[in-house]
Amino acid sequence: MLNISAEHKKEHLYLEVYHYYKKLIMENRLPPGSKMPSLRKCAQELKLSRTTIENAYLQLAADGYIIARAQSGYYVTDIARKQHPHALEKHPRNIIPCIYDFASSGVDRESFRFDLWQRYIKSALRQDERMLSYGEPQGEKDFREVLSDYIRERRNVICSPDDIVVGAGLQSLLQILCPLLRERKTVSFPTPSFIQGSTVFEDYGFDVHYRDKTCDVIYVSPAHMTKWGEIMPVKRRLELIRHAEANGHLIIEDDFENEFVYLQKPTPSLFGLAGGENVIYIGSFSRLLLPSIRVSFMVLPPSLRELYEKKAARYNQTASKAEQIALCQFIRDGHMLSQTRKLRRLYAQKLKALTAAVKNTFGKNCQIITGAAGTSLALTIPCSSTGEQLKKAARLQGLRLEILNETENDITLVLSCSSIPVNDFLPACQLLKSVADNL
Repeated sequence: MLNISAEHKKEHLYLEVYHYYKKLIMENRLPPGSKMPSLRKCAQELKLSRTTIENAYLQLAADGYIIARAQSGYYVTDIARKQHPHALEKHPRNIIPCIYDFASSGVDRESFRFDLWQRYIKSALRQDERMLSYGEPQGEKDFREVLSDYIRERRNVICSPDDIVVGAGLQSLLQILCPLLRERKTVSFPTPSFIQGSTVFEDYGFDVHYRDKTCDVIYVSPAHMTKWGEIMPVKRRLELIRHAEANGHLIIEDDFENEFVYLQKPTPSLFGLAGGENVIYIGSFSRLLLPSIRVSFMVLPPSLRELYEKKAARYNQTASKAEQIALCQFIRDGHMLSQTRKLRRLYAQKLKALTAAVKNTFGKNCQIITGAAGTSLALTIPCSSTGEQLKKAARLQGLRLEILNETENDITLVLSCSSIPVNDFLPACQLLKSVADNL
């Protein structure tokens, strides 16, 4: 805040105000287009006369720092950007926009009815009294009741609403879970790509391993074992459950993308097969709805639920209360089931179309692997350059890629069909081939 010195003569006060705002504007702390404080408000805050402030504003306007708009007030001009175009440029012109994003974990725009969801959000916001308070730390009770019915019918996860903890995404749930596992020291993840989960466990002092069944905590994603959609078979699930029970290990089942199973019947959840013992079940709606709707949940076994209840009141709810209320009614009205069927058809068709586009472009000079589920395929192409060189060259052409593996003679990519329109598959594949051939 400006400190007006009482020692200055009255006629010089407006210059202090002038230089104060000039500095803010030139440092971009008052960016172009922002509105200046009104003369009255500024005079009150600085404890100066309105005439002094008006003189300062007039001088700023005369020098091009602000501009007056009739019946609206004064606004900052873009003089700072014009005088220092390189220092203040937020979006350099040499950045190539992404045209085709094969690495995206987003969703197809046609997959979601925005108009329908808006009606449920508006309905939630009309519950005036309910909106005046913070959300329940464990999640809204009616939402947890609906969730318990939903996952029992869909995934054979039999639990009480009191076993469910709601949060805004995987990491917020793991930050609640990790303090409950203080006696356990090691955790195993399927691959290093599970960085969101492993980061939280590392922050809480766990020793992180990969594919190590000797660890105290075994984190698995049975419906998404690989990025191209391999599913853990029932036999292996039962073996894992027996192993964990015999050795006192705890399993965390991240049921990510369990809805997108195309080539076989859905496999029972680990939680259901284990009868709820020694397994923590984690689910999310980000793939079924939108990634920006951050509503996830976990189901705690009895031993951990007792520990959680002692600390529950110390945690604030991270998921939007309005979204929980809207989603609760959305599921009650049957829209989640119809949304699941719609997405399964959509992504099955898109994955088939992407596979055809890849074969059409690369012919026999590639290897394609698809799983029984998911929204991606693995593509191996001949390439003597490094994966990083391929990614960089592709990025310069507006193509975003994810490298899965590389050898001296080839590179394996993961191509996602989720956010690219079907009509763009062939030109995107042709651009990929052109980039790889020219390296």
